[in-house]
Amino acid sequence: MRAARRALDARDQHLHGLAVARLLCSQPSFLRARSVGAYLAADGELDPAPLIALAVAAGKRCFLPVLHPFAGPALWFCEWRPGDPLAPNRYAIPEPVATRRAPQPARALDLLLVPLVAFDDAGNRLGMGGGYYDRTLAYLRVRRHWRRPRVIGLAHALQRVASLPKNAWDVPVDAVVTERTVHRVERMRE
Repeated sequence: MRAARRALDARDQHLHGLAVARLLCSQPSFLRARSVGAYLAADGELDPAPLIALAVAAGKRCFLPVLHPFAGPALWFCEWRPGDPLAPNRYAIPEPVATRRAPQPARALDLLLVPLVAFDDAGNRLGMGGGYYDRTLAYLRVRRHWRRPRVIGLAHALQRVASLPKNAWDVPVDAVVTERTVHRVERMRE
């Protein structure tokens, strides 16, 4: 899957990012969100930059992940505005300079856009293997009512698979948006 998404040329990557932005910007979860967490694309991931630009233009607060300094492999989120400085973390992934604005936990966000390697119709997502998002969102596995943030995976349509194995620690997404459609996940909520 990683090789397939990396094989997409720059034009297709750009067009897919624009198409996802068009699809998601009309969804209630995006329209209602005041705070949106996203990521900076790498390794062929679907680029959320067009969607971040729409969020900023709509007056939404945008956040990018930063490695949590004390909680092991987990993420916090720093508010980011276009032009704010970024610095490489220990994996050489650019992230906001955390000293400029206080990092926030995921539960402070209304909407969280996450990258993925593969996904299925049940909302299972295959990440890069570090478990950062699953650890960060672990509290959502036990929440019965109030669920924040809404978690939406962004992917190229070619990343959809028939099914993925589900581990006890996996946190499924609420939906996945590709350049073709919004895949909503139907789950029983108690």
